[in-house]
Amino acid sequence: MKTLYLDCPMGISGDMFLAALIDLGVAPKMILRELKKLPVDKIDVEIKKAARHSITGTTFKVKLAEAHHHRTFRDIKKIIGESSLAPKVKSLSTTIFKVIAEAEGKIHGIKADEVHFHEIGAMDSIIDIVGAAVAVDSLKVKKVVSSPIALGTGWARTMHGTIPIPAPATLEILKGVPTAASTAPFELTTPTGAAIVKTL
Repeated sequence: MKTLYLDCPMGISGDMFLAALIDLGVAPKMILRELKKLPVDKIDVEIKKAARHSITGTTFKVKLAEAHHHRTFRDIKKIIGESSLAPKVKSLSTTIFKVIAEAEGKIHGIKADEVHFHEIGAMDSIIDIVGAAVAVDSLKVKKVVSSPIALGTGWARTMHGTIPIPAPATLEILKGVPTAASTAPFELTTPTGAAIVKTL
């Protein structure tokens, strides 16, 4: 049985997850080919090798020429549903977004379909989540296991003002998921990363 193990002592985000799977062997060209099936503006990403603390890895960055308008979960479901992506990829992508929408909805007291995705709904996060679903599907893994997830600490500026780290949505998503204490003074795990782990 093929198992995917996620080692998260420095947290997890959508781009970190996708970059890690590229390092694992998922072909970047295949991911980009599948992303082009989304009915959205031109997709431009930068994938390159980088070294930090003498350790080499891959970075995945979405390059946006301008800010994109906010979208509701309903809008995002439509974008994914109208694409020509494989059914399994559509299902996994939508489920990951649903996990985030339900957490945000609970925090703000609104229905999941009405949640406006600000930071999460930006085009880069749509690409991160769909790209992650494409990569996972291509690996054909039967099981996903994760280490306790480091969260980080401090404060972050968002569309809703200054909020504590971990973000309320991240905490809501990770209820019941083992986490690890960290003194890093910044966000290690994003709502997108948390939703990917929770869904898988």
